[in-house]
Amino acid sequence: MLESISTRIFADGADLEQILHFAGDARIQGFTTNPTLMWKAGLTDYSEFARGLLEHITDKPISFEVVADDEEQIGTQARVISKWGPNVYVKVPVTTSTGQSLAPLVRELSEEGIKVNVTALMTPKQVEVIADAVRNGAPSCVSVFAGRIADAGVEPLPIMRRSLEILGSAAPESELIWASPREILNLVQANSIGCHIITMTHDLIAKLDVLGKDLDEYSLETVQMFRSSALSAGFEL
Repeated sequence: MLESISTRIFADGADLEQILHFAGDARIQGFTTNPTLMWKAGLTDYSEFARGLLEHITDKPISFEVVADDEEQIGTQARVISKWGPNVYVKVPVTTSTGQSLAPLVRELSEEGIKVNVTALMTPKQVEVIADAVRNGAPSCVSVFAGRIADAGVEPLPIMRRSLEILGSAAPESELIWASPREILNLVQANSIGCHIITMTHDLIAKLDVLGKDLDEYSLETVQMFRSSALSAGFEL
């Protein structure tokens, strides 16, 4: 079934060994990471980590995020990161931590030819603002956090569909990323509306082999798993 999926899969993570493993996986067509993932992975030297990856990953896009929270410093960091490699996209949050829009900076960077991946968007209004900022600029991505939208009890599919419409009319050179998916079904949903890219953690990528699996067969395998677990634990009643 994966062969019928046109939405591209980008691996999302900060484990060097796993990323390099996925670099050779034909199913994975790009990479993203962020400061939270790197912190959880125990990384302490951001630029060393990034440069190490780029020694091996030269033919697939990879996004690295700024860590500053001041607009001027974010711009400085974005320009530094953009020089790390021709396949680098600079992740810039949609706002600062105080809610200040970074759309003017995004426009400036995009017009300079810097490939941006604007991140942490959750509403069509935000997509409209960023679409205007990247219009006629360098290639760009807009990451709408569909998984977090769903966590808030809101159906993400209409928002993602609307986001595609906005980008298609306002910034057709920009691609929509279905970010923070929670399950493999999200890949099917993203593909159904023509979303360009979906990010997936390593745990989700491991489940790709289940995509399209016969449910009767899957049901039997699940019963067998429970039985094997009971036997291994030595449970008796």
